[in-house]
Amino acid sequence: MSMENFFNWMSQPIPKEDVIIWFNVHNLNYEKIELYGDFFKSLNQVISDTYFGDEGQYTRIVMSKEDNLSHFDWCWEKIIIDFNNELILFNKEGQHKDYFKSFFIDTFYNSSEKNLKIAIPEFLEDVFSLDKPFTKSDLEILTEVYQLLEKNIQ
Repeated sequence: MSMENFFNWMSQPIPKEDVIIWFNVHNLNYEKIELYGDFFKSLNQVISDTYFGDEGQYTRIVMSKEDNLSHFDWCWEKIIIDFNNELILFNKEGQHKDYFKSFFIDTFYNSSEKNLKIAIPEFLEDVFSLDKPFTKSDLEILTEVYQLLEKNIQ
């Protein structure tokens, strides 16, 4: 794949009719897209709100790899409990947890780029918003997350 083709794949909006066909072929339900987007966004919010490892104006707390993993596990547990309290039951363990852990380790915990951390909510909004044009990469990410969570909801 040439760089130009890759750029087009990443950024070119897909026609609405093609998005509808994609949703039908992959059995994507609009309500569940919103639910799974809320799950991902809620997890991101808890992680960013409770993380002590970023350098602040007056302090710098260095978190070890184990601290970061423990923090993720605590946040994951909190989100699972919060959704369970709303009678939305997700499995506590599984590929979905591994996926989200890997995502946040790469983009949040191990990233020294503050801009990347700040961009996560906008990225999630783009992927899960039904009101904007989708790119091929948006659809692939959305479908992957959807299918992972679909397999792990009771």
